Amino acid sequence: MNISISTPPQNPTELVSDAEVPDESMFLPPPRIPTIKDLYNDSTIKPTLPDKIRYQPDSSLLDRISLWQGDITKLKVDSIVNAANKSLLGGGGVDGAIHFAAGRQLVEECRKLNGCATGQAKITRGYNLPSRHVIHTVGPVYSLSDVEEKAQQLASCYKTSLEVAVENDARHIAFPSVSTGIYGYPIVAATRIALGEVRRFCDADADKKLDRVIFVVWKDTDKAVYESLIPEYFPPIPEDEQKSDGLYEPVV
Repeated sequence: MNISISTPPQNPTELVSDAEVPDESMFLPPPRIPTIKDLYNDSTIKPTLPDKIRYQPDSSLLDRISLWQGDITKLKVDSIVNAANKSLLGGGGVDGAIHFAAGRQLVEECRKLNGCATGQAKITRGYNLPSRHVIHTVGPVYSLSDVEEKAQQLASCYKTSLEVAVENDARHIAFPSVSTGIYGYPIVAATRIALGEVRRFCDADADKKLDRVIFVVWKDTDKAVYESLIPEYFPPIPEDEQKSDGLYEPVV
C-alpha cells in the first residue's frame, strides 16, 4: 500500500498548521479498513501452531480487530492514539504528524491539560483530523535496567487509552506502535503487550462498546511482527472444529 506522509516540523512551536479542507476521499472509515477476519481469509495472516495459541478463539473478535499499514492521520474513526511526550505539545514521529495534521487548535487545547504522566492517557478533539478525537498517551523510554516497570507502563498506555475511548463514547480506536520509535521499546515485546491488553479489554467488554480496534503500523518490519503474533492472541476458529468454551485457556 503506497501512502505518503508529510514530514512535520521538528520544533513543537511550529506545529500550528491550518491546513486547507482536505479531500475526504483520502480518508479511510472503518468499513474500508480490513479486519483480521479479512486478513485470515486472504491468507495475509496465517494461523499459528496450536501450542502457541494464548487465548480461546472468538469469532466475534475477528470482525472487531484490524491491522493496517499507513498514515494514522488519514483514518476517519472516532479516536486515534497519539504516542505523545509528557508535555503533550508535539514532537517528532507520529506525535508531530498528528499535531501538524490537526492544526494549531490541538496544541492550544493540549496546553490546558498540564501534561500527562507516563502510562496515562488524556483526550482532545481532533480538529482538522478526520478522527473525532485524539487520545494522547505517554509511553515509557525503554531501559534494560527496569524491564518489568517499563512493561507495566506500556501496558497501562493501552489499557488507559481504551478506557478513555469508552468513557467518551468512541466506537473505534486506532493505535500506533507506542514507544517503539525513539523511545526504543523492542517491537516484538511491545507488540505482545499491545495485543495482550487489547485482547483482555475485549474479553471484558461484554457490551461491545468498541466496534473496532485498529493497530496501525508504518514499517514493513513492524507489520510482519504483528502478522506473526496476532494469531496467538486472536486465533481463527479451525475449520474442522466447533467453538467451545475452554478450548484454549489464556497463558499467564
